[in-house]
Amino acid sequence: MITYHDFLIALRSLEIDRTQPVIVHSSLSSFGEVLGGAQTVLGALLSVFDTVVMPTFTYTTMITPEAGPSDNAIEYGKGKDANRMATIFRPDMPADRLMGVTADALQRHPRATRSLHPILSFAGVNAGVALELQSYAEPLAPIGGLANSQGWVLLMGVNHTVNTSIHYGERLAGRKQFVRWALTMHGARECPGFPGCSEGFQAIAPHLEGVRRQANIGSAPLQAIPLQELIKIVRDTILADPLALLCEKKYCERCNAVREEVRKNS
Repeated sequence: MITYHDFLIALRSLEIDRTQPVIVHSSLSSFGEVLGGAQTVLGALLSVFDTVVMPTFTYTTMITPEAGPSDNAIEYGKGKDANRMATIFRPDMPADRLMGVTADALQRHPRATRSLHPILSFAGVNAGVALELQSYAEPLAPIGGLANSQGWVLLMGVNHTVNTSIHYGERLAGRKQFVRWALTMHGARECPGFPGCSEGFQAIAPHLEGVRRQANIGSAPLQAIPLQELIKIVRDTILADPLALLCEKKYCERCNAVREEVRKNS
C-alpha cells in the first residue's frame, strides 16, 4: 500500500524549490492502493509545493450548434441528443472524470480558487495570479503565467498524452486552434482557442531527456519537466515539423484539420 510518506519522499527527491509552482496531472489508480486516496496525494503536493494547479475541465457543458465556422473539426447540427444532456457551468461543479479524482479534490479544497472558463477551467492553491490570466480568447494563459514563475509540470502515473501544457506550446507555434461552445448561466457562449488532439503527445518524450527529472511512487512513474523548457521544445519541434505530435488515428477530426491547414499553407 502506498502512503503519504511515500509520496513525500518521491516529490522531494525531484529537488524542486517549493516556491516554484507546479501544474499536476495525476492518475490515482496508477499507484495501486493508496492509503487515504486522493486526499493523500493532494496533501503531499501541498506539503512540498506552495502553489499547486490542476486542470479541472468540464466537458459536460459543451454543446454543438447548428452552424459555425468552417474547418472547425466539428459536425454541426449532429449534437441534438448530446445538447439535451449538457449541463450549465457552475464554479463548484465537479471536474470531468478524465481529469482524475485528485483534480476534483483540489478544486474542492478550502484554500483553492478556480478559474471560470466554462470548459477549460483550472483550480489551484496560491495560484490566483496565474488563474486570473485566463480569458475566453486565451483559455491556456494560466500555463504561460506559471511558466513565467519558473513553474514545472508534474506527471504522476501518467504520460504526455494528458500534458495540457503541450497545448500551450502548440498555440505559441501557431498551430490551428478550434472553436467550441458551452452552456453558462448567461446562455450559450462561444469558446475560441480550444486545443487540438493530445493522443500523439507522447512523441515529445525523447526531446525532453535532458531536462526532465524522474522518480517512482511504488511502480508508477513520476516525471517533472520545467515549463519554460517544455514549451520552448514543443514550439521548436512544431516549427521544424508542422505535423509533429499529431495522432495517427485515421478519423481524428482535429488532427486531420491541422494537416489540411498545413497542406494549404505549404
